[in-house]
Amino acid sequence: MSHTAFFYGTLMAPPVLHRVIWGATAAPPTPAHASQLHVRPAVLHDHRRHRVKHADYPAVIPAKTTKSGASCVRGTLVTGLTDGDMWRLDTFEGAEYQRRKVRVRVLLQEEAGGAGRVETEVLPRRRSRGNTNEGGEEIEAETYIWVAGAHRLRPEEWDFEEFVRDKMTRWIGWDAAGADEGFQGRS
Repeated sequence: MSHTAFFYGTLMAPPVLHRVIWGATAAPPTPAHASQLHVRPAVLHDHRRHRVKHADYPAVIPAKTTKSGASCVRGTLVTGLTDGDMWRLDTFEGAEYQRRKVRVRVLLQEEAGGAGRVETEVLPRRRSRGNTNEGGEEIEAETYIWVAGAHRLRPEEWDFEEFVRDKMTRWIGWDAAGADEGFQGRS
């Protein structure tokens, strides 16, 4: 069975995702493995990404629309995940998260910042009615929602580029850091 998942944190980095689903390697073990996954930029509306206190990884929780606009989280939509991949992802995420079905909108390349830049933003009200993703299809996916309590979250946004620059090598090892030469903090 094939699964579709939306990732908004450390798993946006291909070497981290590969290490979690394929084990000791930060790159696909074979070309067949590489061809089964398809990654696209996407956005999850009505949610907000936070830093987790004393952790390198973020949390996403549902967020209500405010006067300034609707909260949304940009991330990656990955299709082609197997039942085994999902089991390993569930184990990786642990009890702090619950896997839930959500609707995400696939971003067109130019909407994703040209090179697939991943970030969270608060959309102005005039853009929160779908204009941000005009042309992108809406897809059902699974994502990991934080359930470990708001007391463990910091109010500020988690920074993907900071993770890649300062912390990712601890997650994948120095040898694996250069394994995906095309990856430079972009998904």
